[in-house]
Amino acid sequence: MNAQQWAAFLKVNLVVFVLFIMCGCTSRQKHNKDHLVFKYNEHSNIATLDPAFARNPQTIWPSNQLFNGLVQLDDQLNIQPDIAKSWRINDSTSTYTFTLRDDVYFHKNKVFKKDSTRAVIAQDFVYSFDRLLSPALASPGSWVLKSVQQYHAANDSTFVVQLKKPFPAFLGLLSMRYCSVVPKEAIAHYGNDFRSNPVGTGAFQFKFWEENVKLVFRKNPLYFEKDPEGNKLPYLEAVAITFLPDKQSEFLQFAQGNIDFMTGLDNSYKDEIITTKGALQPKYSDRVHLITTPYLNTEYLGFFMEKPTQEIASPLIRQAINYGFDRTKMVTYLRNGMGIPAIHGFIPKGLAGFSAIDGYSYDPEKARSLIQRYITQTGDDKPEVTIGTNSQYLDLCEYIQRELEKLGLAIKIDVMPPATLRQMKSSGELDVFRASWVADYPDAENYLSLFYSPNFTPNGPNYTHFKNVVFDSLYVEAQKISEITKRKVLYTKMDSIVIAQAPIVPLYYDIAVRFVSNKITGLGINPQNFLVLKNVKKAK
Repeated sequence: MNAQQWAAFLKVNLVVFVLFIMCGCTSRQKHNKDHLVFKYNEHSNIATLDPAFARNPQTIWPSNQLFNGLVQLDDQLNIQPDIAKSWRINDSTSTYTFTLRDDVYFHKNKVFKKDSTRAVIAQDFVYSFDRLLSPALASPGSWVLKSVQQYHAANDSTFVVQLKKPFPAFLGLLSMRYCSVVPKEAIAHYGNDFRSNPVGTGAFQFKFWEENVKLVFRKNPLYFEKDPEGNKLPYLEAVAITFLPDKQSEFLQFAQGNIDFMTGLDNSYKDEIITTKGALQPKYSDRVHLITTPYLNTEYLGFFMEKPTQEIASPLIRQAINYGFDRTKMVTYLRNGMGIPAIHGFIPKGLAGFSAIDGYSYDPEKARSLIQRYITQTGDDKPEVTIGTNSQYLDLCEYIQRELEKLGLAIKIDVMPPATLRQMKSSGELDVFRASWVADYPDAENYLSLFYSPNFTPNGPNYTHFKNVVFDSLYVEAQKISEITKRKVLYTKMDSIVIAQAPIVPLYYDIAVRFVSNKITGLGINPQNFLVLKNVKKAK
């Protein structure tokens, strides 16, 4: 090797050595800070970070980290102070007077003078509510204020809301992310781009977003909440969200320790991580915690009642479907026990009114008898029903299909994309549809609103177009009663009417499932399965 070759050799190896040292330092730095970053995957993507459009979990979860409202819910769904430190309610005028904290600041941002911030005042809630109701914005959350007559800022620390009529669930509505406070300066500056440049008051603030790739939040040093020992929240330095598009890839990342938590069960991995009895598989027990709680979600089949086929028009067929399959067996074998068989009403476990009535238990002989009565009455000796569903719930529908065909009722299954299913369900184009109802707010009224006749789709959530005069009168009466124990009596009567008339087939009441790295503490679980990270700590 001549001198020139030797010099070249040394130069190359020096570069390699420097890169090796740099990579080693970077790797160590990354490892040393890893315990300060909470990582999760959002396989459904995130369309916006504007809380006025926080209509689904994939948008609500990041918005929970960025924004605050007047009130918030704890893990038991009790209403707690947030930016409003207290409130009083005048029942005679349905007026709510909120007293605001004086130590809540918007995230530092260039929209404020000198890249600074300012305190939240009552007028900010006036602006945020006005924005939510604006036809120009067309927020899907504008309905949350439909019961509001007027609102105003009495002074910087007092916000007053008057309702058109009593609505006992109103405070629960205000806990929704739609009702977050936003600064008018940011909306004026960013306009439509506020969706990707959010400015809020939350425990974390926006840092970086490469859509469909990665989203990063950083700790908000100005956050106002503290833990019981007086330490400032949050504990974490950052939140990092990835966007792997399928649940199988997400599971692999979790199994490899690259993300810190995962929620829900998917057929692609449920048997790998959960036993048939709903316990964590032993091989994961040393590094994963399984956390569950009843989830405010009722899975069901709905019948479109306005222009039904001959079969759907008959309560005999609707009741036969309800009696004709074993919900316990379905949950055990198709959901690994992660669900509660829906043998009561439509109201799920976790809300006042659950289990107050007896619904449909498995009774194949009764189902067979009802089908035969239908055949005798109508002369239709080959009754058939078509169920619309998406692929995620195909296994449930196929199970129901097999069980009912044994009893003399033919079932067809029409599998379609989720968006198509939602559109056809809303427009009344499906005789029978598989659906879920996840609580918008923690009151059984939210579930019973699906059967109130003025709520016919597309103007409300009554997808079945069920109509019953007695039900409607009870629904209206319940809104006048503030005491939950008294209101529960009417809820039970309404739920009984729905079950007796059978415009739906309750399948199961869901369970929220979280798989959490054993490095994580402080990540609770709640019946709405909302992700709240301000109390989370992560071990090295």
